[in-house]
Amino acid sequence: MKKLKQLLPVAILVLFISAFTLNNTSSSGYGIDDVAEDFSLKNIDGNMVSLADYKDAKGFIVTFTCNTCPFAVMYEDRIQALNEKYAPKGYPVIAIMPNNTDAKPGDAFPEMKKRAEEKGFTFPYLIDKEQNVYPKFGATKTPHIYVLEKTTKGNVVKYIGAIDDNHRDASAVKVKFVENAVDALLEGKEVEQKETKAIGCGIKA
Repeated sequence: MKKLKQLLPVAILVLFISAFTLNNTSSSGYGIDDVAEDFSLKNIDGNMVSLADYKDAKGFIVTFTCNTCPFAVMYEDRIQALNEKYAPKGYPVIAIMPNNTDAKPGDAFPEMKKRAEEKGFTFPYLIDKEQNVYPKFGATKTPHIYVLEKTTKGNVVKYIGAIDDNHRDASAVKVKFVENAVDALLEGKEVEQKETKAIGCGIKA
């Protein structure tokens, strides 16, 4: 009994650590090399947007994000920078707000429009109003990134996870996961690090 009591705190610690180290990609969502279905979602300008609209794209940086999550806010400038760097090269950012706006009024459509104007977003900011798209991807966090490569088979998932390895400080980033993935695809190479742990707030269903 004494040994059991001594082992209990250790077991609790192991469970706690595993909660933060397990990959956040949903088993029911897309995996690497799966073909992602297209979607049609409302943009902040009122127009419906689909991946098929981007005839000249080589792929996409699909980003599940929102207004209210502190992690998402910390990454806003970096998401903007990704679009400015890679949209001209054929990999535009497509941002999707997946939260239930009843649970998160700060993510409601008018607030999305306001935030995009304040930050000068140059990418579409779509609302997954019916919450049908993010479960297909298996997104669990904001932000959660999916790099897709356009192929003859469709839009193939080549990377899933975080933008980089330091959500707190952009100047302290050592590994830029998304940039490395897109650069590899542009060079016709295999993505080396295909999955990382998405760090952020849980999506509100």
